[in-house]
Amino acid sequence: MPYFVYRIESLPIKQLKKLNAFEAFRDASSYAKEARSDLPANALIKVIFAENELQAEDLLCTVREAQITGDDD
Repeated sequence: MPYFVYRIESLPIKQLKKLNAFEAFRDASSYAKEARSDLPANALIKVIFAENELQAEDLLCTVREAQITGDDD
């Protein structure tokens, strides 16, 4: 499965733009670090591991619940 690199802009609405795809995480990570060097304040660069672009975009748009940490005793 490939590693996808996406640019995510949050204003005015959340927009995803696939920048590239890599077979190795190291390549995707170094590409993402270079892409972050000249980024506006309302944008993020994310690396996501997925079977295809559709799954990658679905994972990036999914809102994750906060994990509860602590002792319940």
